[in-house]
Amino acid sequence: MEKEKVLQKLFSLHQFGIKLGLENIQKLLDQINNPHYNLKCFHVAGSNGKGSTSSFIASILMEMGFKVGLYTSPHFVNFNERIRINGKEIEDNYIIDFIDNLNEYVENEKPTFFEITTAMAFKYFDEKKVDYAVIETGLGGRLDATNVIMPISSIITSISLEHTEHLGNTLEQIAFEKGGIIKNEKPVFIGKLPKDAEDVILKISQERKSKLFRVIDFIEDYNFSLLVKCKNFNINLYKTPLLGKHQLYNAALAIKTIDENFQVQSHKILNGIKKVIKNTSIQGRYEVYNNFPKVIFDSAHNPEGIQSFIEEFKKEKFYEKRILIFSVMKDKNSIEMIKMLKDYFDEIYFYELNFERSARYFDIKEIGKKENIIIRQIHSPENYLNDFINNKKNNCLVFLGSMYLLGEIKSKIISK
Repeated sequence: MEKEKVLQKLFSLHQFGIKLGLENIQKLLDQINNPHYNLKCFHVAGSNGKGSTSSFIASILMEMGFKVGLYTSPHFVNFNERIRINGKEIEDNYIIDFIDNLNEYVENEKPTFFEITTAMAFKYFDEKKVDYAVIETGLGGRLDATNVIMPISSIITSISLEHTEHLGNTLEQIAFEKGGIIKNEKPVFIGKLPKDAEDVILKISQERKSKLFRVIDFIEDYNFSLLVKCKNFNINLYKTPLLGKHQLYNAALAIKTIDENFQVQSHKILNGIKKVIKNTSIQGRYEVYNNFPKVIFDSAHNPEGIQSFIEEFKKEKFYEKRILIFSVMKDKNSIEMIKMLKDYFDEIYFYELNFERSARYFDIKEIGKKENIIIRQIHSPENYLNDFINNKKNNCLVFLGSMYLLGEIKSKIISK
């Protein structure tokens, strides 16, 4: 079976939606001889920053000389992006063979897309004999398909109100779900969390006798830099290849995680931070696609992410016009996001993704009316991008929101 047909079959599993719970994934892993039992993992959850933090951890491990698997989601352009070893994407033939071998099982058991993909990552990392695997959760933590692993450490980057229909309507409920990745007597590292959420994580870590490391306890914030206090040395972080102050916190969390688990030299940590894009090919984090005229891609997809974007965007120079093209999932707090963004752009466009979870233009337009904001619909953002760059004016164009938006734009750019 060729790759396109295999992926079509794989993506069709989206019809089975989100099935939170570990029974199905455990049954699937039993079918393929439980490869996750052989993996030494770092498990990363969070409302924002989990992809960046996972990439920082993987990059540092690579600079230490290890063979490192990295499992993240979603992908931007190519499915293979989700599963990498030392930055190299999983091979097409492996994907084809893996799905072919499970055809009968898939037909009978109806696993979800994410369950199959997670099992594929575990099997691939096991067969390729990685030294360590960095595993990013999909949704939540406690009942996420990745939560069958026994990690060396658990990392929770941030907690905010998201996916409330699945995770709960309060910060405490969401913290309980994300805190589900904490394992007995395994250390847990957390970013800056709201007090209500942190109290829940503290209680879980105490119950499970897991040593808790809070980012606020091992950093000193000097506005434009962070001092990260390690066991045998301190590291000054002024910037990372991923722009934004919030990325300094993500990097600090990764540094402390590595420092507590290994004897590591400071220059290897710093090299891992500096080479994070080269080592992991991470995309869409305040990514400057074009300098003049300025084009920025950012995957901020909830209010917390939007705030981080705005803090960096404020540093941009003067532009004659600032234009926003954004897309968002219908389960996100669109009202709050629009209110936060309105003062920073002269024109706002909404692109309606051909995706079942995508927000619809009609609903976004109505939000705009209530807030006295004109939000226009755009049908061909890739054509708008092309014209924008060719006009060579001192303007700034931002593609913001869902990773699916950025992925669609990038895939169309590549195809052209």
